[in-house]
Amino acid sequence: MLIFSEPFTTGVKGQTPPLVTTNFQVKDQGNASPRFVRCTAYNIPCTADMAKQSQVPLAAVIKPLAMLPPDETRPYMVDHGEAGPIRCNRCKAYMCPYMQFIEGGRRFQCGFCSCVTDVPPHYFQHLDHTGKRVDCCDRPELSLGSYEFVATVDYCKNNKLPQPPSFIFFIDVSYNAVKSGMVNIVCQELKTLLDYLPRENPEADSVVRVGFVTYNKVLHFYNVKSSLAQPQMMVVSDVSDMFLPLLDGFLVNVNDSRMVIESLLDQIPEMFADTRETETVFGPVIQAGLEALKAADCAGKLFLFHSSLPIAEAPGKLKNREDKKLVGTDKEKSLFQPQSGFYSNLSKECVAQGCCVDLFLFPNQYVDVATLGVVPVSTGGSVYKYTYFQAEMDRERFLNDLRRDVQKPMGFDAVMRVRTSTGIRATDFFGSFFMSNTTDVELAGLDCDKTVTVEFRHDDKLSEDTGALMQCAVLYTSCSGQRRLRVHNMAVNCCSQLADLYRNCETDTIINFFSKYAYRSLLNTPTKTVRDTLVNQCAQILACYRKNCASPSSAGQLILPECMKLLPVYLNCVLKSDVLQPGADVSVDDRAYLRQLLSCMDVSESHVFFYPRLLPLVKLDGGSLPMAVRNSEERLSKGGVYLLETGLYLFLWVGANAQQEMCVSNLLNACVAFQTSLPELDNPFSQRLREIIDSFRSQRSRYMKLMVVKQEDKAELIFKHFLCEDKSASGGASYVDFLCHMHKEIRQLLS
Repeated sequence: MLIFSEPFTTGVKGQTPPLVTTNFQVKDQGNASPRFVRCTAYNIPCTADMAKQSQVPLAAVIKPLAMLPPDETRPYMVDHGEAGPIRCNRCKAYMCPYMQFIEGGRRFQCGFCSCVTDVPPHYFQHLDHTGKRVDCCDRPELSLGSYEFVATVDYCKNNKLPQPPSFIFFIDVSYNAVKSGMVNIVCQELKTLLDYLPRENPEADSVVRVGFVTYNKVLHFYNVKSSLAQPQMMVVSDVSDMFLPLLDGFLVNVNDSRMVIESLLDQIPEMFADTRETETVFGPVIQAGLEALKAADCAGKLFLFHSSLPIAEAPGKLKNREDKKLVGTDKEKSLFQPQSGFYSNLSKECVAQGCCVDLFLFPNQYVDVATLGVVPVSTGGSVYKYTYFQAEMDRERFLNDLRRDVQKPMGFDAVMRVRTSTGIRATDFFGSFFMSNTTDVELAGLDCDKTVTVEFRHDDKLSEDTGALMQCAVLYTSCSGQRRLRVHNMAVNCCSQLADLYRNCETDTIINFFSKYAYRSLLNTPTKTVRDTLVNQCAQILACYRKNCASPSSAGQLILPECMKLLPVYLNCVLKSDVLQPGADVSVDDRAYLRQLLSCMDVSESHVFFYPRLLPLVKLDGGSLPMAVRNSEERLSKGGVYLLETGLYLFLWVGANAQQEMCVSNLLNACVAFQTSLPELDNPFSQRLREIIDSFRSQRSRYMKLMVVKQEDKAELIFKHFLCEDKSASGGASYVDFLCHMHKEIRQLLS
């Protein structure tokens, strides 16, 4: 991994940021950090015709609440008191470095729509000899790309300040859930995890309240009021008309009710230890959480721990519709669509209340992720899936995911709007959210890992002199119950020469956008058409470069722009991913799960998801990482040991002769194939390897399970599936073959 010695400063408009695969530090000097916003191009065409000719997508991948490394400053909070944030009168853009102050500072001209607005008296300041306000450097909103405003009551629902959010835990206690060990693990973990609910001030207690429900075919609500000696259970068996059987004592403060909660969490596994109930409901569970948040008049998050297809008689009941015969046919798209409109309608109600849903699935067979995932995906939530969950094998991964999910910083009841300067506009959005109109992205929850991807199109000409501006504003409620606005600004250049566009593209972001576009298209388009469209668009991008920008050379030569040299290799990885070209062993549920997962990924996550990182672990001395090698079997040597990271898994591949050649025999002997944790041995190799694995895990939003694979083992097939430059078992082309295919496509377009 390359390490930059100089910080990347964001003061210069239209400079391409460091690659996501490098280590860099950012200094905000007027444009949002690439950790918040990454664009497909930083010099965009002046006209729609030119954009169409090049076929380069114009898009931004925005991660509004991204966590920053410790050596970077988090966005400053600006509080204008009761007057609230200063905005343009016409387009409502928020005060930012692109506003031009005029008439001695009494008015400002909007950089987005050019409208002139009076400066309120309390905000007035004199200008210096360059026309800048003299307090410019002291005000984050005049000098930085990212900052936050404290929102006034006008920005709140029904014009009243919000309550702090609540977390409600719903535990499936049917036979499978109990037998797998899931119920026991969840109850044990919650006892300690409740001390780590999100808070703004690490010293203070969290103000998030909690509630508990267990369910199978019926729902059991628990009264955990602090004055009780023991928790009380109330059963709702009429699931067709869900209601909340208690108000007082359901949502409580953890510290007040600690004894009662711990008693409950001890009792749940015992109460259901001998259950014979195999059927579950799902729709009524979400309805119950929604009713509880409505009754408490707050936003919040539901954590559902669920094991099976909900076939019990109830609203949202599902049938098993898994049909492998549809794969590869025109009807395949139906497998990615929800079974009915029930969950889409429920999502709408959840978003209106600010009710975000996170789903932890523990399936042993088909559970219809395409349908069960509708509410999590529409509410800004997440889906986690632990197929064939076994307590001893999967406990570590599940608990790490759950801990991070409960603790991570997030906002509730959020609305995001993207404004642009005249000439372009936001036309399409990708991610986990709900939209009831064409401009507002509504998120019941928005956490620090979620991205929203926005596509822009021309609606007029742009000029090279002024460039183009984008402002993303997210209104949300913090975990302490404060209403805030987070603002990210980005200015890019505009060009009338195609060569300038091709010099300032970001391939990793283009691939992130293309994959999201393709994965979404699966809902209405046959898979083969989706793949052909991708190949065709990329061929057009490269043919346009060849025709208009490359120096003349023989037609037999493949010429790629410098910053797109890797477009074909990454595109091939997208085409042969499990979602677009599944092998026989990839289930419909797996594909639906990965399709939903990708929709929120940032650029560094999608990069390693499509092109995993392969590190040779030969000499592990010093603090630096070994240089990654290309992702192909021919790079593996029999005497070597390699670490492969996919973003979801880690593989330690051990060559057949590794023992003799390296000082690692003790470590490798201790690692039986498919073991999921490394023994802690007291030698430098073992210690350094554990450090590397820990650091990789800390960079990802999900815990990566480690698999140890010996060369020529059965398990090696799973590992080889991720060597993406090689031909895949499902018929995906090798990189070399695909490059030849692309070259042929480009030549055809040129002739």
